[in-house]
Amino acid sequence: MLQALEKERIDVTLPGRALPVGHMHPISRAIWDITQVFVKMGFHVIDGPEVETDYYNFQALNIPADHPARDMQDTFWVVPGQILLRTQTSPMQIRVMEQMRPPVRVVAPGKVYRNEAIDASHEAMFHQVEGLLIDEYCTMGDLKGCLERLARALFGEGRQVRFRGSYFPFTEPSAEMDIDCPICAGVGCRTCKYTGWIEMLGCGMVHPHVLRGVGYDPAKYRGFAFGIGPERVAILRHTIEEIRLFSANDLRFLKQF
Repeated sequence: MLQALEKERIDVTLPGRALPVGHMHPISRAIWDITQVFVKMGFHVIDGPEVETDYYNFQALNIPADHPARDMQDTFWVVPGQILLRTQTSPMQIRVMEQMRPPVRVVAPGKVYRNEAIDASHEAMFHQVEGLLIDEYCTMGDLKGCLERLARALFGEGRQVRFRGSYFPFTEPSAEMDIDCPICAGVGCRTCKYTGWIEMLGCGMVHPHVLRGVGYDPAKYRGFAFGIGPERVAILRHTIEEIRLFSANDLRFLKQF
């Protein structure tokens, strides 16, 4: 018996076996990095419901029932014409402005849903980070400065940025921001379709109709809003060619980050 116990003796001084450490999902990392850029500028991170009403998702954002912009987004309706899965995180703009008086500085990350065919570059569920700033002396220059800081924080200080005129019902004027392609450094490749530029986000000055709808005086207050997709940020950072990998739960993919 003593010989058996001697053979089975446990050496408590031996180092333990290390357990595998989990990895932060690349989408979670992108959302964290985006929001932290704005937290450092004095913005607050907020959250809101994924199941929304037609009013908050469309009407309060200057998109009435007969507006042609509704054709731009295929919607998952829970109750047709009334309740839906939000197609953007923009409804949080309205909810915040209804509850707060200016100045307002918020970013709202979250899931959004659109009834799209799923392929290598499209998913029915993806993420968006919405930003909103309202104050008395807010200008387009403030918007550009914030977004240039974001682009360089995410992709490096040498990043080049350009703004193109665009259209969104809830902003006027509206723009889209491009960065020089991080893959080819602006020379031209398949990722940027040989233009040297990659579209990053949409933005603009909050439309006066939206401000009036929440009780703000557009003659006194102005603001800007923007929306960026964390999936796009993660794809460009890690040269990922298949968006479906983010939700495939494939450990071979996730352990790389």
